[in-house]
Amino acid sequence: MKIDGACHCGDIRFEADIDPAKVLICHCTDCQTLSGSAYRTVAPALGDSFRLLQGSVTSYVKIAEDGTPRTQTFCPRCGTPIYAGPVEGQRGMLGIRVGSIRQRKQLPPQRQYYCASAQPWAQDISKLPQT
Repeated sequence: MKIDGACHCGDIRFEADIDPAKVLICHCTDCQTLSGSAYRTVAPALGDSFRLLQGSVTSYVKIAEDGTPRTQTFCPRCGTPIYAGPVEGQRGMLGIRVGSIRQRKQLPPQRQYYCASAQPWAQDISKLPQT
């Protein structure tokens, strides 16, 4: 599936090809901290399919809980996370942040990872009042 997206302020625009069947929720503590929420929803894409159409991302390398170095990218103006991926010079999968994808309504998560780190209250919010 071809997707496109942007950061909150609009300085960054991108497109990529993803497999909707691989969209996931990650409950690791890094994703909780980086998202400012209980979890992060990710759409994996092969790095070669990601195309930055406008702007330049800022990045830094974070060592994940499992010891893997991952490059975290975001908009330097508004701070919107765009993707995480392999460090420079390595090939691999990018984890595009679903909140930055325009077609996010069409990307329901298919699995969850790092559930041992999940916040217990985030598992079933269906009974919370809705407005």
